[in-house]
Amino acid sequence: MSSCSGENAGLSSHYVYCPGRVCLFGEHSDWAGGMRRFNPDIPVGRTIVCGTNVGIHARARALPTLLTVQSTDETGGKYGPFSVPMEPAALLATAREGTFFSYAAGVAHHMLTHYRVGGLEIDNFETDLPLKKGLSSSAAFCVLVARAFDRVYNLRLTVRGEMECAFAGERLTPSKCGRMDQACANGSRPVVMTYDADFLAVEPISISEPLYLVLVDLRSEKSTVRILNALQGCYPVATTAEHRNVQHALGIGNLDITSRALAAMEAGDAQQLGAIMDESHALFTAAGSAVCPEELLAPVLQGVLNHPLIRPLVWGGKGVGAGGDGTAQFVCKSLAAQQEVVRLVERELKMHPIPLTIEPSTTVRSAVVPVAGFASSLFPATKVVSPPLFPICDGDGVTKPAILIVVEELCAAGFDKIVLVYTYKETYKDL
Repeated sequence: MSSCSGENAGLSSHYVYCPGRVCLFGEHSDWAGGMRRFNPDIPVGRTIVCGTNVGIHARARALPTLLTVQSTDETGGKYGPFSVPMEPAALLATAREGTFFSYAAGVAHHMLTHYRVGGLEIDNFETDLPLKKGLSSSAAFCVLVARAFDRVYNLRLTVRGEMECAFAGERLTPSKCGRMDQACANGSRPVVMTYDADFLAVEPISISEPLYLVLVDLRSEKSTVRILNALQGCYPVATTAEHRNVQHALGIGNLDITSRALAAMEAGDAQQLGAIMDESHALFTAAGSAVCPEELLAPVLQGVLNHPLIRPLVWGGKGVGAGGDGTAQFVCKSLAAQQEVVRLVERELKMHPIPLTIEPSTTVRSAVVPVAGFASSLFPATKVVSPPLFPICDGDGVTKPAILIVVEELCAAGFDKIVLVYTYKETYKDL
């Protein structure tokens, strides 16, 4: 790839953000459930996933013929800018190189071959999401790229559409991503995802009480590739007792754990949820360490999960992501306990904590929008155009009726019933 030029001068930019995601339960069951394509006796996979409150921030704008990317990691280190021609062959070759910028090229290749888009400049000016720690930083970057194309070219993708574009793009790289990773597109909302061969279902989770979590970057090294190779070697047909134990942990055992965890979350029972986390960690460690002991015995992770100063403050915890010495997660007993865990992790363990509070879900899904006024401040223009239909330039640079902007924002916020209250006057006959 070559350094970028300044051919984008004068074009408007769009702010784009994507958080990371933490898998609360069910790691690896996404690709395990996908193995049902080859062996229908394998159970479906199921994960419980929530977005983090840290992520990737960028500005994006259109370019005529190039994909240009510059990036910032969580330490403030700068990379790029790098450019590649916005052409299918060039994008595919870059995607297959396996660098961090390959993710952008893979997604750009998918967008170019499926939508009417041109080039793009992405300036990832800030990242507070720890990279390579099981928080889906690569998938978050892929979603961010898909979201950038959507905003710049007004493609009107749904969240599910962003997920599909990001997944298709990342699969063009050497990455062995599963379908779970792109859940970061859902933002901070917790979701349950079910995987049955090629079928994916995503459903939001409603919780009644806040859940106080702390994620801990263990500042240690692990090989996700080695872990995945060992675990995936147990599929699609188990040929040893160790293989059967892995398939049980990621199959029937996982379905039992996620069912009980989902009930605990919906009931707001943090104590039960923590106990299930401990159980889940023990089940996965026992099965996984038999086929990949060099990674999944994870002495650093075990030491943090069982730290004598932390355990009295939490209901339970487990590893995050592929497993190994990457990231830990805890369910804390209270907000005060969460704050104390953060302090202990920083001062005693010299590690990086990320507090994450999952707030109770709102049950409000209907909105009432009054549009019956005559907007006297706009008179006499309102004699010709009713106020809700006044043309307004939206943030994406497209001129739209004012009411359309309001409705789009409500839809994006998750409202599924929108009521417009208008007058029967002749003025509003076109509304």
